[in-house]
Amino acid sequence: MTQDPTVTQSATLAGAFDELAGSYDHRHHEDIARALIAWVSPGGADAVADVACGAGAVARHLARGRPGTAPPVLAVDLSPGMIAEGRARAAGPEQETAIDWRIADAVPLPVADHSLDVVFCASSLHFLGRRALADWRRALRPGGRVGFTLPLATHFRPSARFSGHLAADVPLPHTAQEASRWATECGFTGAASRVQVLGTRRVVLTSASRDGR
Repeated sequence: MTQDPTVTQSATLAGAFDELAGSYDHRHHEDIARALIAWVSPGGADAVADVACGAGAVARHLARGRPGTAPPVLAVDLSPGMIAEGRARAAGPEQETAIDWRIADAVPLPVADHSLDVVFCASSLHFLGRRALADWRRALRPGGRVGFTLPLATHFRPSARFSGHLAADVPLPHTAQEASRWATECGFTGAASRVQVLGTRRVVLTSASRDGR
């Protein structure tokens, strides 16, 4: 029986992130999470997913300020090591119930059609591919929003270990305008992007909406 190459690649990527879970540059990704949340500005009771969440920086920051009546933030990652690290970093009993941790492939998301208000994807879309945006359109309610980041092409230097996992159909933007145009090409509306400077690194933050149909 021939093994599905997508499954093999996912397992390899999961293993790589498992090994890095404890020593990952979590501070950098916490900074990205805060900037992306501020850019998208979700409602406190929105149904939210943190896609390919790593240690769940977005989910954990959102969980700290959500009312008790809000649905748990869905945090999905294929790496058991990253999910374990996220659980360990979640402070307080309220975050144990405010986040729904899932070890699963990020595409497709394990949610019903049109069930989410906001989808976040920080620092991971360039591994997932364009198919992720199609799945987000499925998962979002009409008018729902996405917030994602991509590395700025001029400042991105992936290691040899991860460069082979980059999605060929996700163009790394050279400008914020390029990121917005690509989100529009993928079927979203009202795209707005900006470059976030984080030390010597540059990432592009993008917010966009699913159409109202």
